[in-house]
Amino acid sequence: MSDERINAAVEASALIRQAQANGDHATLLRRGDSERGALLLVISSRGQHVACLQRQLELSSGEYKWNPVGPKQSAGSAEISEFLATQARFDPDLWQIELDIAEPERFIAETSMSG
Repeated sequence: MSDERINAAVEASALIRQAQANGDHATLLRRGDSERGALLLVISSRGQHVACLQRQLELSSGEYKWNPVGPKQSAGSAEISEFLATQARFDPDLWQIELDIAEPERFIAETSMSG
């Protein structure tokens, strides 16, 4: 297991800039701990919720992976808001980033593979 991990603030900024560079929209919903905060992505396409991904430590491999969490694709805004509020209460260091992207399936596949 590697103790080295990119600073959460740097990684959040990089995700936002990457989305914007691709012509997509990104919004920082909640700023977490700049050093060790976890990241939660709320992914939508044209304003329609697609998925939530959270980077989590895989105990078996010691590596970080993006895993689907929370409301499924058909979720409404109230359900998503409630989920995000619950996650923030559970983890006050959590970063929440909303990405509205043109090709969410490709983004999710690439992100899930890269860890």
